[in-house]
Amino acid sequence: MGWGKRIGIGLAGLVIAAGAAALTFGPGIVENGQNSVLPHDPWPVGPEAAALHAGLIIGDWHSDALLWDRDLLARSTRGHVDLPRLRAGNVALQVFTTVTKSPRGQNYEHNETDAPDNITPLVMLQARPPKTWFNLTERALDQAARLNAMAAKAPEALKVIRTRADLEAVLTARAQGAQLVGGILGAEGAHALSGDLANLGRLYDAGFRLIGLTHFFDNEVGGSLHGAEDRGLTDFGRQVVAEMVARHMVIDLAHASPAMAREVLAMPGTRPIVSHTGLHSVCPIKRNYPDDLMQAIAAKGGVIGIGYWPDVICGRDPAAIAGQIMAAVALLGPDHVSLGSDFDGAVATPFDTSELAALTRALMDRGLGEEVIGKVMGGNMVRILRETLPAD
Repeated sequence: MGWGKRIGIGLAGLVIAAGAAALTFGPGIVENGQNSVLPHDPWPVGPEAAALHAGLIIGDWHSDALLWDRDLLARSTRGHVDLPRLRAGNVALQVFTTVTKSPRGQNYEHNETDAPDNITPLVMLQARPPKTWFNLTERALDQAARLNAMAAKAPEALKVIRTRADLEAVLTARAQGAQLVGGILGAEGAHALSGDLANLGRLYDAGFRLIGLTHFFDNEVGGSLHGAEDRGLTDFGRQVVAEMVARHMVIDLAHASPAMAREVLAMPGTRPIVSHTGLHSVCPIKRNYPDDLMQAIAAKGGVIGIGYWPDVICGRDPAAIAGQIMAAVALLGPDHVSLGSDFDGAVATPFDTSELAALTRALMDRGLGEEVIGKVMGGNMVRILRETLPAD
């Protein structure tokens, strides 16, 4: 064998090894740079708060953990959410959203729809099926399949909630001492429909019961809070909203433009939520809706999920989250405030889900009563799901 041929084979081997290393270690490196926990000493909890927390039904409207291609049945040192950490935090209900597109240079102020996509390279790096590389609907379905597969593998740990009957089964099991977590599938942006109403049926059949209408850019259903202009629903968007109402799905306005939000509120049968956000009067950033729009959502029967990351709470600890919750309760009433962490959503948070008792303690320190704490931590989410999901 000649030296040139040997060198060529050697170089090919190095390329293959480098590619294998990228596939093996690359996703973890990327995630570690995106989903961090802010450095902190152990947050104080104490016996009283621990006892109250252990008796709560806790629900979170928003986690992007499915994007990162981790085995959520195993405890990880990466990110914020997996089943062992959900159990440690006493979380009963977790919405798992599928993220399918995110514009390069993403920001809260202005993003173009045709900007290069951040998610496509990640999907390729994770070696997801080729059909997901350039098809957003397939990308959402692939992430959903991961959750469904985990539930099938470990039914004692995870149940995907599709109906009110599923919800009651999870709550009954937990009341009997099981540590079963109910997972609800959601889509972060209706661009996952690829502009085709028939794809809503495909997502529904895969288990999706919540859809955020937009993400960081305008799409086929209408305008984003962070898009090129404050435009409302398109004709297609109105069809999507009407079909979601008919199918008993949760409508999420977390990234919708104010114009879109008001048009959704005006449509018959809608009761939208805002899954992960902050209160503008406490943290005046464009990401947080004006208080009067939050009040309009509450007046229609919806809830506001308070996020955990510094941008929307203007703080970096459980006390800041508790402050947002207290202000939201004062503005909207105790029946319209929930939790919406945005865990694993390319954000840094004061704690991961296993440390959630620190928030219960912070709410107690603020003087919030046990009944209202119960509503905020999960009771309001349970009510919305009971009133929205299909019966069976």
